[in-house]
Amino acid sequence: MRGGLPIFPVEADARSVVTDHLFFGLLGLSVAIILLVVSLVVVFSVRYRRGSSAKRGELPEIVSKEFEIGWTVATFFLFLFVFWWVSSSQLSGFKAPANALEIHVVAKQWMWKTQHPSGVREINALHAPTGVPVRLVMTSQDVIHSFYVPAFRMKQDVLPGRYTETWFKANRPGTYPLYCAEYCGTDHSQMLGEVVVMRPADYGRWTAVQPQPNDLAGQGGVLYRSLGCGSCHDAAGPNHNAPSLGGLYGQQVMLSDGRRALVDETFLHQAIVQPDRNAVAGYPATMPSYAKAIDEEGLNALIAYLKSLPAHAGGRS
Repeated sequence: MRGGLPIFPVEADARSVVTDHLFFGLLGLSVAIILLVVSLVVVFSVRYRRGSSAKRGELPEIVSKEFEIGWTVATFFLFLFVFWWVSSSQLSGFKAPANALEIHVVAKQWMWKTQHPSGVREINALHAPTGVPVRLVMTSQDVIHSFYVPAFRMKQDVLPGRYTETWFKANRPGTYPLYCAEYCGTDHSQMLGEVVVMRPADYGRWTAVQPQPNDLAGQGGVLYRSLGCGSCHDAAGPNHNAPSLGGLYGQQVMLSDGRRALVDETFLHQAIVQPDRNAVAGYPATMPSYAKAIDEEGLNALIAYLKSLPAHAGGRS
């Protein structure tokens, strides 16, 4: 609920359990080290206080060296273990499963705008089914924001001019607060939303009663034709001016400067708004920038259309 968060937030997915284990494990280790250090400080302060009868003097050199080497090596291996434990636990959960439901998020001062594959749009809300991995593809329309759902142990920066992504798989229905965790201007504290997790049947009924525009790829196809993209990308023959877009998503392409690049959402975004940045080898750099012609929601739709094109297609729908 939007009121106060419980001390132990609702378990949202397996990654939240891993995050909790990491947090409490590191917290316990830190407390143990602090207690050890404080205990030694107190013991030595009392034992070797001024006027006490405790023996004083330098330790034998061999004992000192062994002690120094021992605690240094022990600390080093403890650090390596903690580094391996945290890194392996976190990195393994970054990539969303292949069957994830893809939802696009656009952040702007001061709201969250989300769009489902069916074309359904929401403002400051995100509905999702339980038991289904949800991949969030996010970008900002103005400044840096941060998509933060404490109950999911999930926080991801949302950047202008590029895509970032994260994912979750909720297993308990409920309404979870959504915040912006990056100061983004005057009304930053009011940039609030909610993630509404529903059982799959309830989610299906909710989707069915929403206004049904064209799906996201369909909207992108309309944009593709209205902007005249096909005049270059659909051209056939040896003298065509631009690469065919069919099946391009997910492939490696050679750039004019000799680099190879993966065609993902960020690459396509940059190709549309900054076409000179990653010019494809073998084609003239004549494509204009569409940065002022399409907003971020339009870019999401256009990229969804390009991703949907089969390998044998040009850019036609």
